[in-house]
Amino acid sequence: MANGKLKIWLPLAFLFVSGIAQAQYRTELTVAKDGSGDFTGIQEAIDAAKAFPDVRITILIKNGVYEEKVKVHAWNNRLTLRGESAEGTIIRWNDHFNKIDRGRNSTFHTATLLVQGDDFRAENLTIENYAGEVGQAVAVAVEADRSVFENCRMLGNQDTLYADGANARQHYKNCYIEGTTDFIFGAATALFENCTIHSKSNSYITAASTPEGRAFGFVFLHCRLTAAPGVDSVYLGRPWRQFAKTVFVKCEMGSHTRPEGWHNWNAPERERTVFYAEFGNTGPGAATSGRAAWSRQLSKKAAKQYSREQILKPFPLPVMETGFDK
Repeated sequence: MANGKLKIWLPLAFLFVSGIAQAQYRTELTVAKDGSGDFTGIQEAIDAAKAFPDVRITILIKNGVYEEKVKVHAWNNRLTLRGESAEGTIIRWNDHFNKIDRGRNSTFHTATLLVQGDDFRAENLTIENYAGEVGQAVAVAVEADRSVFENCRMLGNQDTLYADGANARQHYKNCYIEGTTDFIFGAATALFENCTIHSKSNSYITAASTPEGRAFGFVFLHCRLTAAPGVDSVYLGRPWRQFAKTVFVKCEMGSHTRPEGWHNWNAPERERTVFYAEFGNTGPGAATSGRAAWSRQLSKKAAKQYSREQILKPFPLPVMETGFDK
């Protein structure tokens, strides 16, 4: 009997010891400009975090202005950046297209915060690109799946938020996002919930590049569309790519929203392939009588599909072409 008990306890002991071994890394780090934390810079803390952790790592960031470009690498998955307060914890940089000067794709190198690690979370942060009105200048670029931003402020002008990743799902909740032209753009399936979307010029809010076959692209649910003084002619979106999908559901739209709502980016053929739709919106900009004829008004039944669970559920990956048979 004693030997039997020993045989049972040995595997349990091994699991216990191996579990301890797996947790031999810090899961909470603190960043403070005044030196009172573990690090004075955010990137320094990220670089010190364990790669591919089994347990989420949280980096607590005390109030302060952090002048740095920040990158969350693919191996920094399960990472949380949590600010002390959205107004007081500020990450800022000023790269823009002409400053980067790396050719036609310079835009994608301008981000103040670049996220490539899956299962990322950001809370109580301001992320800013303060380059000014100088063309493309990204504040936040997200290429990761299952990314969540809550109570964050994203400040910029053109191309403020790059919500990308053809197979990525992203959730932005209680956020403030401002910009001038195409200031929310990309290919991700992204839900914007209870967010304030603030236009700083007469231009376009979204420029989706949703992959063909995706059930959802950009979805704005219970959001508020506002504008700076003097701004009175803003489109809800235009298609960066031909299968762009953007939908506004139960949002409050200010008078700055153009009556037609949507623009075809001077490519009439895209009117047949895009999916631009609305349901149950309110406010002076929500009138549907003048909307572009090729946009849609959802039925009550169709609108029920626009829930958090449906939008962010897993979707099939596309077929992979290896080229080996060619």
